[in-house]
Amino acid sequence: MTHMKEVIFEETGRAIDVLKVREAPVPEPKHDEVQIAVKARNINPSDLMFIKGRYGVKPDLPSSAGFEAAGIVSKADAEGRFPVGTKVMFTAQGTNMGTWREYITLSVNQVFPMPEGMSFEVACQAFVNPVTAVAMVNRSELKAGEWLLLTAGASAFGKFAIQVAKSKGINVVCTVRHDEQKKYLEDLGAQLVVNTEKEELKQAISGVIPDGVSVVFDAVGGELGAKALGCLRQFGKMYVFGMLSMQNMPVNTGLMIFKEVTIEGFWLSSLLKRISNEERVKLYKETEDFLMRDDARAEVAEKFPLTEVKAAIEAYNRPGRNGKILLVS
Repeated sequence: MTHMKEVIFEETGRAIDVLKVREAPVPEPKHDEVQIAVKARNINPSDLMFIKGRYGVKPDLPSSAGFEAAGIVSKADAEGRFPVGTKVMFTAQGTNMGTWREYITLSVNQVFPMPEGMSFEVACQAFVNPVTAVAMVNRSELKAGEWLLLTAGASAFGKFAIQVAKSKGINVVCTVRHDEQKKYLEDLGAQLVVNTEKEELKQAISGVIPDGVSVVFDAVGGELGAKALGCLRQFGKMYVFGMLSMQNMPVNTGLMIFKEVTIEGFWLSSLLKRISNEERVKLYKETEDFLMRDDARAEVAEKFPLTEVKAAIEAYNRPGRNGKILLVS
């Protein structure tokens, strides 16, 4: 095969409007690279932000899309670290290639062998959300019995963070916008789930946690982010890692002064660049161990072929969805 299909965009904007599927030459690996036949690709908020031109890394147009995936090595690197047929998972962040294509070439340092028994459907979502969840829970230094508030609890990140926190004995309260998501998140391990379309967040939390939560992980920003900040206890800390509302968070200055709370940004890409290789390996190993637990859940809502990427985006945007939307080959 000399040609493949890939998803690209020639201008930034809403994915449903700007994405195109085109034929392109199959990329050939360099000395320290492998060529991978991509089998499953995850759709994340960061992918859609990148396509809009609103992410921390700007696209070089025309650009391919997609940050994480899993597949099978189709051409080995020169040293044979990854032989043909090896099942691998990887992220393409920081490269000029996206994962929403049939074949990709990557440095051997960006590729990890899939654990025995892990499916492509789980492996393709093993980086962005689970690694972020493990890294943020570790960064928070929360202890068993302390309270963590997650905005957008029904997001893929939220579900992983609930499970990671539960495994460490940390109590979790999270926000949703649909009642049908409540039981689902409670079954995952959340102690309190608040539908912010019907309930006042601070009032709902005060009834259970009078002093407030120790830490907030905010993926939303805007008014909900501001309300979540108001739920912190004295000396509490908010980690901001997303802006699903596409609105900046109005900050209550008096709250910050008199409660002495802290707001800190978190970006996984930056963290992975500045920690040591040993710390990176330890983080990936902890994440892998979590994903391979019998009770860990990495659920898939729907799967679409690469050529139906716009239908996949429509499914992704459907309100109340539980589980990831995947592009598969």
